[in-house]
Amino acid sequence: MSTRKSENLPWNKTRRRHVQQPHDESDNEISNKKHYFSASHYYCVETICAPCGAVIAWTNFFLEDVFPNEESRPDYICIDKAYKVLRTAVANGSWIYWFKGSCFVVDGYHYTNHRSDDYLCRKWCNPAPQDGSAPNLVYIAQDRDGERYYKQAFNTQACEQLNSWLGGFESIMKRMTPSNFNWFIHSMIFHHTQHVIKRQNSQNFNMYGEKDGN
Repeated sequence: MSTRKSENLPWNKTRRRHVQQPHDESDNEISNKKHYFSASHYYCVETICAPCGAVIAWTNFFLEDVFPNEESRPDYICIDKAYKVLRTAVANGSWIYWFKGSCFVVDGYHYTNHRSDDYLCRKWCNPAPQDGSAPNLVYIAQDRDGERYYKQAFNTQACEQLNSWLGGFESIMKRMTPSNFNWFIHSMIFHHTQHVIKRQNSQNFNMYGEKDGN
């Protein structure tokens, strides 16, 4: 027995229609492209990480709402271009609000490249000063031979390491719609943070014999 298209007889099962979700809709923006050798979508993600690697916050483009007041800001904020942030803050006067209780430092990797030709970076954004000006950033450790040396107290490259890990998904992320991109980034960062916390708890258990570290 033949039936017409879209005809549903009483003894036939009701066909479930496919509902297109909003995040699967195509981009309706029309743009004139010079070529088609690059992805059609690009996103900028900024993250704030604790020294252990746990992600505190992430957003597209700006994180100005993460620390709304002076009480919520950390003592040290590590940014790869902290010396440029400091220079801009001094120029527009915002340093009065930001530098009352926080210091901007450059991560160890970028500081090695910037310190030779930028006095501002070398003077005010040193992540491991050895002159005693920032005792919370540096402590004295001993090597296997008992020799004492200065060692960074915190991992200043936590965000760089996170970016390196997320970079492995770049080829698929840059082709996602905004909704899919945000969902994917949030899920991956949540998974990463849970892994970091689990690793920290395991280290505390091995060190103290108790998960809470007491």
